[in-house]
Amino acid sequence: MAAAIRQRAKGARGKDAGEDSGVRRERRSARGILIMNASSVLVLEDSLIIAMEAEDMLRAFGIETIGIVSSLEQAMEAAKAERYDFALLDVNLGEVMSFDFARHLRALDIPFGFVSGYSDTLDFPPDLQDVPLLVKPFDEAAMRIFLDKLFPAHA
Repeated sequence: MAAAIRQRAKGARGKDAGEDSGVRRERRSARGILIMNASSVLVLEDSLIIAMEAEDMLRAFGIETIGIVSSLEQAMEAAKAERYDFALLDVNLGEVMSFDFARHLRALDIPFGFVSGYSDTLDFPPDLQDVPLLVKPFDEAAMRIFLDKLFPAHA
């Protein structure tokens, strides 16, 4: 259900979803921080407080469009509705893990990283142990390091 997806954009985009696919721009955030060339992110997080904290940090890095969803069903719908430049995935969503959705994003060639209270990825499935991990709780500096791992060419 599209209403379940919380999405906010900074200004009007005026483009069809996917029109910018693969086209990324280098820019600086309002704070002058050099950011990766991405403008939209999907955040899959079952804690609204953590999702909102991540949103604030991502905005500080210049991300314009942030879709926040709290379930795998909403995430699948969001991925069908719009092309995101990357995704942040909470690993543990209560009774389900986000690993299958991560594989779905990989098949769509959408970069992603995990956000988790787990301190490493050693217990993750072998095909997902190399994915960047942002450990909860996190601050803006940890988010920056995480994004640099996700987009190493822009570090």
